[in-house]
Amino acid sequence: MDTTHQGLIGRTYPSDDGLTLHLRDYDPQVPGVQARLPVICLPGLTRNSRDFHQLAVHLSHDAIAPRRVIALDYRGRGLSDRDDNKANYNLRVEAQDVLTACSHLGIDKAIFIGTSRGGLILHFLIEMRPDLIAAVVLNDIGPQIETEGLIQIRNDLNGAAGPKDWSDAAAILKARHAARFPALADRDWEEMAVAIYREIDGRTVVDADPAIALQLTSIDFGKPLPTLWPQYDAFSNCPLMVVRGENSALLSEAAVAAMAERHPELNVVSAPGQGHPPLLHIEPVLQRIRTFLADI
Repeated sequence: MDTTHQGLIGRTYPSDDGLTLHLRDYDPQVPGVQARLPVICLPGLTRNSRDFHQLAVHLSHDAIAPRRVIALDYRGRGLSDRDDNKANYNLRVEAQDVLTACSHLGIDKAIFIGTSRGGLILHFLIEMRPDLIAAVVLNDIGPQIETEGLIQIRNDLNGAAGPKDWSDAAAILKARHAARFPALADRDWEEMAVAIYREIDGRTVVDADPAIALQLTSIDFGKPLPTLWPQYDAFSNCPLMVVRGENSALLSEAAVAAMAERHPELNVVSAPGQGHPPLLHIEPVLQRIRTFLADI
């Protein structure tokens, strides 16, 4: 099922286990665009395809090299069905859903942008379907993450009261995150609120199954977090960029240095005045992504 809205197409497709999943398709339908590889955007843990709206508009309307951009709602997020089996909210199942989306759209090769959990999913995809991945942008994520940052995410997602309205939603986000995101203006907080929240049954709530955030409360933070270095090494033959928020607590500078040692051609970008995860449509990050894509 397809629906057109504000210059983009909303599409649905069936998962392998029968859920109806949703994606946003920004297809400029201009000469030459089909010759360029599409960009597929994978959001963070409880985030959805709306996170990438501003970036997708920029890339799909680029004056020199517009590209088709596709942004996914994982199961349980955005307009995708929630899963009765909460155990299916895991990286491997979600990676398979990405493969199913590509098959549904007839895409056999693409550039992938993965924010936070989206980047972790890419560490699985590179093993499952290396031929599908032409290049990767990891947004504030890598094979090694910091306990402090994950604890912050757990507390943010599970300890906050819901907003009363849209104005309150933007104010809550700004109050909670402004110290790590001094680069953001009021409009950015308002756009972030629209991306994160949705009105459901008359209430403004986080647009994700609450069971997803609750998973973080079962992690034993007294033990070292697992790493994905073997999977990361599979990116060795793939053009790779990592964007790190200057104030990120999840991805450390030391981890990025280790990533660069193992991938000497890694393109490292800092997002000044941003924390986890950076907004990719804010300069200078946007131009660095455009330059990276121009060579692929």
